[in-house]
Amino acid sequence: MGQPQQGRGIAYRMGVAGRVLLAALGGYGLAALLTALLSVTLPLPRSEAVAAATLPSFAVMVAAAIFVFASRSLARAALGLGALCLLLGGGLWLVQGQA
Repeated sequence: MGQPQQGRGIAYRMGVAGRVLLAALGGYGLAALLTALLSVTLPLPRSEAVAAATLPSFAVMVAAAIFVFASRSLARAALGLGALCLLLGGGLWLVQGQA
C-alpha cells in the first residue's frame, strides 16, 4: 500500500475548491436554465409543465458535477458548462421573445 501524501500544494487545493464551486454553482445554473426552458416549452398546463420540468433538473445537476470532476482541467470544465449555459440561455431568450 502506498503512503498517503501529506503536504499537497496550495495549487492542488485551489483546483479542488474551484471544481467544487464550479460543480455547485455551474450545475445549479445549468439545471435552472433547463428547468426554465422546459417549463415554457412543454405543451402542458403551466403547473404540470413546471413540475415535469423540475424532475430532470436533479439528474442534470449530478451530471454537471460528474462532468466537472471528470474533465482534464478546470478551464475545460468551465468552458463546457459555459457553452451549455449559453445554449440553454439563448434558447430561453428566443422562446421568451415569442411568448
